[in-house]
Amino acid sequence: MRMLVTGGAGFIGSNFVRWIFERGGTSFGDHRIVVLDALTYAGNLANLDGLDGNYDYRFIRGDIRDGELVKQLFAEEKIDTVVNFAAESHVDRSIMDPLAFVRTNVEGTQVLLNTARDAGVERYLQISTDEVYGSLGPTGRFTESSPLKPSSAYSASKTGADLLVLAGFHTHGMNTMVSRCSNNYGPYQFPEKLIPLFITNAMTDKPLPLYGDGKNVRSWLHVDDHSHAIMLILQGGRAGEVYNIGGAPESEKENVDVTHAILKLLGKPESLIKPVDDRLGHDRRYAVDYTKIKNELGWQPEVTFDDGLASTVRWYQENESWWKQIKSGEYESFYQAYYGDRLRA
Repeated sequence: MRMLVTGGAGFIGSNFVRWIFERGGTSFGDHRIVVLDALTYAGNLANLDGLDGNYDYRFIRGDIRDGELVKQLFAEEKIDTVVNFAAESHVDRSIMDPLAFVRTNVEGTQVLLNTARDAGVERYLQISTDEVYGSLGPTGRFTESSPLKPSSAYSASKTGADLLVLAGFHTHGMNTMVSRCSNNYGPYQFPEKLIPLFITNAMTDKPLPLYGDGKNVRSWLHVDDHSHAIMLILQGGRAGEVYNIGGAPESEKENVDVTHAILKLLGKPESLIKPVDDRLGHDRRYAVDYTKIKNELGWQPEVTFDDGLASTVRWYQENESWWKQIKSGEYESFYQAYYGDRLRA
C-alpha cells in the first residue's frame, strides 16, 4: 500500500503508523506511508520520533482542507489508500468552539473525499467514533445499524463526516468505509482525555476533576487493538460498510472505577479526586457490538483493560518529558478556562 495517513501526528494516528512499522511485520505487506498533519494543539511530531530515516515514511505539515496540497501529494506519492484520522476530537472543546469542529471534521472530510475521488484512490477509510450513536441505556450495545443520535458538536460533526464518506460510495462508487471505535487509551494520548489527564495530574499531586457522580460508563479499547482492526478493514473490509471496533465486555468501566484504578497503580490517595459539575450533554454510557468485524475479518480485542492500563501508566511514568512539555502554554490556558471555575467551586 501507498498510504496517506491524515492526522498521523495525533494520538491514534501516530500509534497506527508505529504499529504498522514496528508490529505489523510482513504479514500486511510493504508500505509507503505519508503522514499529513496540521500540527494543531493535539498534533505532536514527537509522537513520530524515530520513524524518519528508519522506515518508508514521509511527513508533511498541512491541512486536509487544502485540496491543492492533497492533490499534489496524491500525484507525487501515487497514493492508493487514505486513512483519515484528522479531526477535532475533544467534546469539551467542541462546547467552547463548535465551528472549529465543523470546519475540520465536515468540510475537511469532503475536501479530502473530492480529491481522493479525482485521483482514483483505491480505498478510503474514515476513522469515526461510537459517540455518533448517542447515549446508551444500562444494557445493550450499539450495532452498525443503530440510529445515529449525536449529542455534542463533536459527535454531530463526526456523524456528518461519516455520512459524506458513505455518500461517496453510494453516489460515486468509491471504495469508502467507516470504522467507529469505543474510547481509546494508550501511549501518546494528549492529556486532556480522562486517562492521561488523571495519570499526569496524579503524578504531580494535582486534583482529578471527575465529572458529576463519576458513573458514566465507557468501553475502553487499547490503541494497539484499534490499529490491528484498522489494518484488517483496509485489507478485507467491504466498500460502503461500517465496522464497529469495541473493547471487550469486561472493559466497560464507570469513570470513577477507572479513576480509582489509576490512583492504585500510582500509589496515590483517593483524596486527589475532586468531583466537579458535570459536562453539558454528557452521554451516560457507550458500548459497541463488534460481532460484525469479528465474523467478517476475525478481529477481537486482545489487550485486557487491567494490562493495558498498567502499561499506559508505566509509559507516562517513563515519558515525563513528553507530557510535561505539552501541559504548558495553550494547554494550561484551556485547562484553566474549562476546569478552573469547576475546581474552585
